[in-house]
Amino acid sequence: MKFYDPILVALDVDNADDAMRLVKMLGGKVGGFKVGLELVNSVGMDILSRISEYGNVFYDAKFHDIPNTVAGAVRASARRGVWMVNIHISGGNAMLDAAQEAAHTVDKPPLLIGVTVLTSIDQAILNNDLRTPGAVVEQVTHYAQMADRSGLNGVVASPQELSAIRAICRPNFLTVIPGIRPKGVAANDQKRIATPGQAILDGANYLVVGRAITNASDPVVAADAIAEEIRETIMHRSGE
Repeated sequence: MKFYDPILVALDVDNADDAMRLVKMLGGKVGGFKVGLELVNSVGMDILSRISEYGNVFYDAKFHDIPNTVAGAVRASARRGVWMVNIHISGGNAMLDAAQEAAHTVDKPPLLIGVTVLTSIDQAILNNDLRTPGAVVEQVTHYAQMADRSGLNGVVASPQELSAIRAICRPNFLTVIPGIRPKGVAANDQKRIATPGQAILDGANYLVVGRAITNASDPVVAADAIAEEIRETIMHRSGE
C-alpha cells in the first residue's frame, strides 16, 4: 500500500475547470476522487469518465429510493466504470439487496458502500429533528450490520463510530470516513470529526478529505502532509 492510497479528495466544486485542475494536479498523489451531486448536476455525468483517466472515482451519489429505482441507478453508475458508489442504508434491506445485485451486472463491479448517519448529524438532530431514539453510535452500528449482512463492501461513517463498526463487522468490511480534519483546519459543517492519524489508528480504510486539500494554497503539499501523517501512524502502530 502507498501511504496516499487512503486519501479520497472531495471535489466539492460546481464546474469542470476547477475539478479537472485539481484532478490533474493530484492524480497519482492520492488514492482517488470523490465526485458528489453538486459537480455532477452542474456539468453532467460525463465528468465521471474524465476524472477516471486520472484516478479512482468514488461517486458519492447517496442513492435512496424504492429498490427498483436504486437498482437502476446503481446499474447505470456501474456501467460508467466508477470505482465506488454509495447508497443510503436507511432505504431498507430490499433496497440494499437490489443495489447489490445491480452492481454485479458488469464485469468489474464497483465497490458498493452504505451511508450510515451523515457526519452533519449530531445527537440532538438525530433524536429531535429526525425523531430517532437512541445514541448516534447505536444507529450507525445497526446500519453497518445491515450493510454487512447484505454483502455490501463497506460503509460511510464518522470517525467516532469506527471502533464500534470494527468490533461487529467482518474484517474485510471497508470503512470510508468523511469528517477528516488535520490539526488546525476548521470543522465547518461537520459535527463528528477526527484527524487523519486518529482515523487510521481506529481502523479507517479510506479518508474523504475536501477543503483541507482543495482550499489549501498548495493542494499537493497539503495532500503530502496527510500522507505523511498516515505513514507515521502506520509505522508507529507496527513498531517500526
